[in-house]
Amino acid sequence: MQVQLSGSKNPLAYLLLIAPFFLWGTAMVAMKGVIPHTTPLFMAGVRLIPAGVLILMVAAFMGKPVPKSWLAWLWIVIFALVDGTLFQGFLAEGLVRTNAGLGSVMIDSQPLAVALLSLWLFQEHIGLWGWLGLGLGITGISLISLPEEWIFHFLDSGVTITTDNWQDLFNSGELLMLLAALSMAVGTVLIRFVCRYADPVMATGWHMIIGGLPLWGMSSVLEAQQWQNLVLSDWIGLSYATVFGSAIAYGLFFYFASSGNLTSLSSLTFLTPIFALIFGYIFLSEVLTIIQWLGVFLTLISIYLINQRENIGVKNQTINITETNTTEESLTLELSPKKVP
Repeated sequence: MQVQLSGSKNPLAYLLLIAPFFLWGTAMVAMKGVIPHTTPLFMAGVRLIPAGVLILMVAAFMGKPVPKSWLAWLWIVIFALVDGTLFQGFLAEGLVRTNAGLGSVMIDSQPLAVALLSLWLFQEHIGLWGWLGLGLGITGISLISLPEEWIFHFLDSGVTITTDNWQDLFNSGELLMLLAALSMAVGTVLIRFVCRYADPVMATGWHMIIGGLPLWGMSSVLEAQQWQNLVLSDWIGLSYATVFGSAIAYGLFFYFASSGNLTSLSSLTFLTPIFALIFGYIFLSEVLTIIQWLGVFLTLISIYLINQRENIGVKNQTINITETNTTEESLTLELSPKKVP
């Protein structure tokens, strides 16, 4: 399946394509009130293991084949450790240690890593317009998520805000969020290798279960009071994040990633903070500033440029060829000898 926003004439296919990012964005809103009442590793396991069971039930109902070869299980285990254990573990720990806005920027910057990996491994074409779109996307989510005083400080001084040393960086959670983004990027690429030996839906379900078990194991040793402080609204939020934000979202995402253009698909990750902002405004009365609206505008432009980069390049090439031919014809007419009557 070629992942292009404007290339699909089927409204249902369009909705399914953006559904994972809509669900991830709304799940982040649902999880905001849950994080203070639970522990990160336990929460990460809850988002994986029950969701994996649901996906396997759906896969069995659809008649998907169970992985049989040792190569299939080897790739699923690698996929599980990278995209399940590492990604969700780094993400959960990073969320409680870093500024929410900065964390969102760092985790949503993973399309850049996916583009580099896809270029290296699969020779996916990115081109000038693709790189411009990626740059605009990261700029857009920075304007959406970072505190305005940071942005103004950067514009005034021309320097970035950094921590004093690597220890502070790790403790602040910024390094953890960066590692989470890299883990998700590698996991997105790994699904291509997994699907050579296993069905993508079945592999997604198993990778969530296998990847979630170490998180629960570490939680049982390192954490306490994982669920004792959770109230009814917290369980509802966890249920939504598990069923919709994990089972359905990851099932769709890795299904598309198994066959589509990874750079184009991953660029839609830039939609996640936009959906989070919209539903944060609806349910949490969070108001968007002018700078955030500018970030939304740049983010939407970036998605268009990345998904239409080949079409834009072809149009520009056609225009250049047409202009060249027109110029050559003009020169030919001017150089042609005039006929004397």
